[in-house]
Amino acid sequence: MAQSSNGTGTLDKEVDALSVNLTAFPIVEFFRVEAIIRPWRLPLVVRALSSKGILGMTASTVKGAGVQGGKKERYSGTEHGSDNLVEKARLDIVVFRTQVNTVCRIIIKAAQTGEIGDGKIFIHPVADVIRIRTNETGESAERMEGGLSDISVLSSRDWLEEDDA
Repeated sequence: MAQSSNGTGTLDKEVDALSVNLTAFPIVEFFRVEAIIRPWRLPLVVRALSSKGILGMTASTVKGAGVQGGKKERYSGTEHGSDNLVEKARLDIVVFRTQVNTVCRIIIKAAQTGEIGDGKIFIHPVADVIRIRTNETGESAERMEGGLSDISVLSSRDWLEEDDA
C-alpha cells in the first residue's frame, strides 16, 4: 500500500478508519461490494480477501474511463487500454452488512498504489440471496463454510478459551 511522502503510513491509518455509510439502507442485511481496480492488482486483492476468509467473489474484465482519462498504462510489458477506454478488473462480493467495512479496507490495502487509476469501490444494497443448489435464502444462502463468519466465530472461541485458562 502507498504511504505518505514522509513514510509514516498515514494512508494505512486512513484506510483503517474508513467507515462506509450504510444509513440509507437501515433494514438491508446484504450488500454487494463492487470494486473496479487495475487488472494486475486483481491477484493481490483476491489473495488478501481469501486469506481473511472472504471466499465468494466474482471477477470480470471491464473497460472504462474516469479520472485516468482513458490513458493507457503499462505493466509487466503489457499495455492496458484502447479506444480511450482502460481495461480494468471488476470484483463483486456479496457480504453481510457487518462485513462491508472489512471487505472495503482489505480491497483498498491490496489495490492501492497511490496513483490515478487505482479504481473505485461501489456499495449496492442486495434484497436477498438465494443458493440455487439448495434453494436456501438469506443468511444461510450467503454463508460459506470456512468463510469470514466461521473464522470470526473460531477467533472468538479461541479468545474465550484463552480467558478461561
